Amino acid sequence: MSTETHPAAKYNRVLLKISGEALMGDQGYGLHPPTVSRIAHEVKSVRDLGVEICMVIGGGNIFRGLAGSAQGMERTTADYMGMLATVMNALAMQSALEGLGVFTRVISAIPMDQVCEPYIRRRAVRHLEKKRVCIFAAGTGNPYFTTDTAATLRANEMSCEAIFKGTKVDGVYDKDPVKFDDAKRYDTVSYDEVLQKNLGVMDASAIALARDNNKPIIVFSLDEPGGFRGILAGEGTYTKVQG
Repeated sequence: MSTETHPAAKYNRVLLKISGEALMGDQGYGLHPPTVSRIAHEVKSVRDLGVEICMVIGGGNIFRGLAGSAQGMERTTADYMGMLATVMNALAMQSALEGLGVFTRVISAIPMDQVCEPYIRRRAVRHLEKKRVCIFAAGTGNPYFTTDTAATLRANEMSCEAIFKGTKVDGVYDKDPVKFDDAKRYDTVSYDEVLQKNLGVMDASAIALARDNNKPIIVFSLDEPGGFRGILAGEGTYTKVQG
């Protein structure tokens, strides 16, 4: 099989970051299997272009550490619980992708050998080179860091060319487009602007890490069918965060 990228693809290796909430569909909690399947189809369509893909999925649909600590739970414990939630989501996505014939590895920053691989950078790079989808779970393995920061960290370690942040809206706006009709979408925006205007693309440490390593972040709508593949082929609506 040829390892060359399909000429339609703009990038050879990317990281897709999605929230745990993206997997729950219209439910208020947990996993919605048809939604997981739909996202898996999107990932497969991009992998079929010849693009090497890794993923980071949040855990907010099951447990959010910050919310737990706000209710009196000790922050470190709450964050570890949130990390375990991301492993559950990663396993669900692996199951959906393998059901489509896509070889997938779940790689956890917290070792749990019965269900997934431990994070070893060189091994993960090798999986990507073999066109396997790698799902990085359990964040960075440390409390006080979000899955946004984990996504930026892994994208740098894997030498990804861009971070794709799948959201409910088709880019970065100056205010919430759901609440304000006059919200303006940016085609491009700088890392510093995102931080200064608190535009909510990712948390500040993730944006700073992307800026320091000049890693572009592409914000797009995960609800748009074919949107992920379309952007990689140079089409569609999105916002690019860059230097």
